[in-house]
Amino acid sequence: MGHLLVIESWVGSMSRLLPRAIREDGHEFTFVTRDLHHYLRSAPASDGPHPLLTARNIITADTNDTGALQDRIEDLHAVLGFDGVVSSCDYYLPAVAHTARRLGLPGPSPEAVEAACRKDLTRRALVEGGVPGPRFALCEGAAEAAAAARELGYPLVVKPVDLCAGMLVRAVRDERELDVACQALAAFPVNARGQDRAPVILLEELLHGPEVSVETVSFGGTTHVVGVTDKSIGGAPAFIETGHMFPAALDDVRAAEAAEAALGAIKALGLDQVVCHTEIKLTPDGPRVVEVNPRPAGNRITELVRHVTGVDLATACVDVALGRTPDVAPRPTGVRSAAISFLLPDTIGILTGIEGAQALRARPEVLELGLAEPGRTVRAATSNNEYLGHVMTADTEGSGARAAAERLVAGLRPCYEPCPVVPA
Repeated sequence: MGHLLVIESWVGSMSRLLPRAIREDGHEFTFVTRDLHHYLRSAPASDGPHPLLTARNIITADTNDTGALQDRIEDLHAVLGFDGVVSSCDYYLPAVAHTARRLGLPGPSPEAVEAACRKDLTRRALVEGGVPGPRFALCEGAAEAAAAARELGYPLVVKPVDLCAGMLVRAVRDERELDVACQALAAFPVNARGQDRAPVILLEELLHGPEVSVETVSFGGTTHVVGVTDKSIGGAPAFIETGHMFPAALDDVRAAEAAEAALGAIKALGLDQVVCHTEIKLTPDGPRVVEVNPRPAGNRITELVRHVTGVDLATACVDVALGRTPDVAPRPTGVRSAAISFLLPDTIGILTGIEGAQALRARPEVLELGLAEPGRTVRAATSNNEYLGHVMTADTEGSGARAAAERLVAGLRPCYEPCPVVPA
């Protein structure tokens, strides 16, 4: 039995999947956070105790001060004896890697994780490694961005280098739209966890073609491709993930090309002892790497993979953090494809309910139905943080799971009452 140190987590599904994976394998964990109420506020009242409360210990510490955090954890380690360190939250993955190195525990290179978690550093590493990506420019402010945009040519994508879930990523067609996007970035100097953001603007050429992600597990110097997931993107000029299907509806050649691009990116970054979720655009000129996330996929993609292959990426994450060999061998599950489709708000209001849900609960193809609680204040979605719910489906015959999920979500009807204050 291992004792894992968990440094923060996302408040979504991985905050439940990771503790489950730890417990089901007979391990235990100590949870370290700067604000436990951040997680309790997000927990639906009907789901019982929050899984993070199953921790052996819950420690409050300033997780945003890596140096002070490591000093505190070193003292805790002398008493509690940790066997591995892990997090599912992008903003704390570098702290996890630095802590593992400090304690002499298994883990990826901190330098590699920092490069993967910063889109500007990723771009530079991929160029040096000869991995194809979009043409890009790194800019210090709006004036520099405008000059670089004239050089690159519109349309472009404007990105923060250190935010997640598609936050403030926008397609721009001209200098006016670019200026608006740059102002939005400048007005967001601190991320959702209270960390100062890097004031760097990343401009990239707008890539065309379907988007996929490659799910991999790296350990012992070898990276194993678990599979390729395809994505639906909406919400222009934002880039909101509206759904996923595993495995991707690709022929063997294109799937292999995507996998090779992901392997090249992981190698260029120097990542090992890590589960990765690498996003790729399949352009007419070949695969182009969008970003590399050194943690399991979000948006329930790990569950899609598990339903089809039997491979549990949350468990694999625990295994590599403990220095153990993960089980990445697929096995028959009876499911040929699994998909998820998300319900998005398209207006400002206070959610009073979602009609049409009851009819879905007993349908045989539905694996999950998750819906937001009434009383939530919403606005039209601009990132992956604003879903009102999801439907997950399975197809035992072929690749029909996506169509089923999209059809069922289309039958859900959110109901609102007027909102007296426009949400931030």
